[in-house]
Amino acid sequence: MYTVAVERTFVAQHFLFGGDWGPENLLHSHPYKVEVQLQGSTLDAHGYLVDIVDIEAHLDEIVAYFRDRTLNDLPEFAGLNPSIEHFSRIFWQMLRMRLTAPNLQALRVQIWETDIAWAAYQEAWG
Repeated sequence: MYTVAVERTFVAQHFLFGGDWGPENLLHSHPYKVEVQLQGSTLDAHGYLVDIVDIEAHLDEIVAYFRDRTLNDLPEFAGLNPSIEHFSRIFWQMLRMRLTAPNLQALRVQIWETDIAWAAYQEAWG
């Protein structure tokens, strides 16, 4: 199985609700890092699983949407705590809608909230 991965960094804000998480209940920023991993068992005629330039373009578009915004205010997070678990699934869905690659079998989105804390969402392609 081949894997191609691309990552980006950006800053966004959020606050958690529904529990007592101290400072996390107050509006604050995180220096997020997102890594997308695309997997498949066959390459195209050019020897690519997916063209990295294509991945980067879609990734940059999604990152620009979230950059410097408060996640709680976005429609994708309506009624949801903006946890990195929810964030990784929402990011996955946005990327999945944009990519068209016949060789893909799985897509994984991993988002770091800090240098030591991350969550990921993965589904088979199909």
